[in-house]
Amino acid sequence: MTLLDRLARRPVQSMLRGPHFRRTAIIDIGSNSIRLVVYDGPQRIPFTLFNEKVMAGLGADMDSSGAISERAMERGVAALERFARLCVEMAVDQLSVVATAAVRDASNGVEFVARAADVGLKVRVLSGEEEGMASAHGLLSGMPEADGIIGDLGGGSLELVRVSGGKVGRAVSLPLGVFRVAEIRRSGKKALAQRLDALLAERDFADIEKGLPFYLIGGSWRALARLDMQMTGYPLPILHHYQMTPDRPAILLQRLERSSKVEMKGLPGVSSGRLPGLPDAAHMLCTVIERLRSSHLTVSAFGLREGLLFEQLSDELARQDPLLIAARIEGEAQGRFVGHGDQISGWIAPLFHDDPPEWARIRLAACMLADVGWRANPDFRAERGLEFALHGNWVGISATERAALAQALFANFGGGTAIAPSLEALAPPEFLRRATQWGLAIRLCQRLSGGAEGPLEGSSLEIRDGTIILRLDPDYASLAGEAIDRRLRQLGQAMAMGFLIDA
Repeated sequence: MTLLDRLARRPVQSMLRGPHFRRTAIIDIGSNSIRLVVYDGPQRIPFTLFNEKVMAGLGADMDSSGAISERAMERGVAALERFARLCVEMAVDQLSVVATAAVRDASNGVEFVARAADVGLKVRVLSGEEEGMASAHGLLSGMPEADGIIGDLGGGSLELVRVSGGKVGRAVSLPLGVFRVAEIRRSGKKALAQRLDALLAERDFADIEKGLPFYLIGGSWRALARLDMQMTGYPLPILHHYQMTPDRPAILLQRLERSSKVEMKGLPGVSSGRLPGLPDAAHMLCTVIERLRSSHLTVSAFGLREGLLFEQLSDELARQDPLLIAARIEGEAQGRFVGHGDQISGWIAPLFHDDPPEWARIRLAACMLADVGWRANPDFRAERGLEFALHGNWVGISATERAALAQALFANFGGGTAIAPSLEALAPPEFLRRATQWGLAIRLCQRLSGGAEGPLEGSSLEIRDGTIILRLDPDYASLAGEAIDRRLRQLGQAMAMGFLIDA
């Protein structure tokens, strides 16, 4: 019986079930690492149930030999055997196995694919263009608004792809992976730039529009971004959507070239398997952004694997907002009242009709997460809301928007009008003040309704002549009281307005 047959016969044990929920897994066979990721939850933005990598180094010696070494081959096959077994035991509904540059280019790549088949795994060897397109779709899955050029640096290749308007444009795959850069650089100081220029011209990519944002994908470039976080004292240790100015890679390169081996090993969040290639990755990044004259750099935590999942979605699912989908799932999983977030959003909306659409979107996410802190000790609910929003595994949200979401939940759970620690370094004061007002309005709504639908249908908020008016239908007039008066007063003070209850 093959592995796929065994998967089909195992009972489904996924934690969440529904028409758009399934447990999927991807085994990604790269030039540097082989990784298994198991996903569960909504197809549009599944959560990671399990993630493990083995630094097999399939492409490490290929520049000199043209083949995957026997040691790397054995290490890779052993990883596949473990991962295949785990997929069976974890009751995966659908498994995809893909290989990129190392297997694609190796003289014995066919042998590796055959040995994977002996384990029960059918490997799809991606072409360079397919690899680039999948990475670009991964970027769009996590950053639907992306407009620029993505660069996905692996061990064996570099993919450059134009993305705009939610669509993938021109793509090119270049044999300039981390494992190949050192050999090129040994030919001379300008050799890497000359090689890049020649390849771009050869593949008709040299005339691509310049001055665009550049999106970084790949473990080596993410490691560089993490180093930049450390050097700049960035207060939010989350890579997705982290931004750098174009001068930063050259500064990082100087740091790496001046660091001893001991200092390199002390770099936080960087695996030992990636350390030797970091200077070459930095050289490659400096060369690429100089040629593209990139306006700024943005890191994406999503790439090839997420893109392979995204490519399978219907147009309807692909158009869904990843932040709002995730906020709804988390809010209803951890809250007390199913569907209450949408009701809160509609109830407080009249106070914030002049919010720009991008702010209104974050406000809606805050409403969906309005109850995630109720299980915490009352003295720490504000901190719970802050941490949940700021450090949650969200995508489709910038660092500035994370700060606003965190401030809204901080105020909602009892933080008052104070700005939570560290947020002022991430978002402008006017955005944080507005988020505070959202949180206090949500807090009022929660107290008035008790999570029930009726009180919200029997009441409303409006602003008239600089006064916030809470109207209560006769059947709900009895809900007015000291607690409501106190929270309404606090909201009015935060908005610099008067207040009254019309019951």
